[in-house]
Amino acid sequence: MYLSRVEIDVNNRQKIKDLTQLSAFHNWVEQSFPDEIRAGKRLRHLWRLDRLSGKLYLLILSEAKPNPEGLSRYGVARTVITKNYDNFLSQIKQGEVMQFRLTANPSYRPKDQNKVYPHVTATQQMQWLADRAEKSGFQVKYSENEQSFNIVSRDWPLLSYRGNRRVRLSRVTFEGTLQVTDANLFKEMLVNGLGREKAFGMGLMTVIPR
Repeated sequence: MYLSRVEIDVNNRQKIKDLTQLSAFHNWVEQSFPDEIRAGKRLRHLWRLDRLSGKLYLLILSEAKPNPEGLSRYGVARTVITKNYDNFLSQIKQGEVMQFRLTANPSYRPKDQNKVYPHVTATQQMQWLADRAEKSGFQVKYSENEQSFNIVSRDWPLLSYRGNRRVRLSRVTFEGTLQVTDANLFKEMLVNGLGREKAFGMGLMTVIPR
């Protein structure tokens, strides 16, 4: 696995004029893997947008290295960085306490219904993450008296246009502290993502040891 990052050239409006919706970012990510396109083999690429210290970054987790030229298409020159992620994954241990950042699409499907609905309140969104922790190999603290994570941003970015209708997705970014309870399940979640809408910038959790 490889973790890649590029700073998006937000000061060049002409350069990034196509990046008006999540589907455009999805296309940018996919086009950064031309070998997969040529082979007709489309693998999952987890990605998200991170705003740090006034700069906007595209972060990608992938099985293969992205093409640097493709990844720099909308990026600031010479800011593409790709690192091997397997070495980091192999060092994660049960019981380890880690800082995490996750951008996700907290949502649910009622029983006997096919339609998916977003969780809209911060309380619902926090509970959504807490409910999924155990099955994903980690635990977080979330109660009236104590919580080990918070929501740092919530918005409804544009996904695409369907005719004259704008389609938006709920996007929530969480930050906090977790403890690994099952290293194998946890690594599987890191690689495969958490929640829905992974093709559109949701589900990628990154962690660093405390």
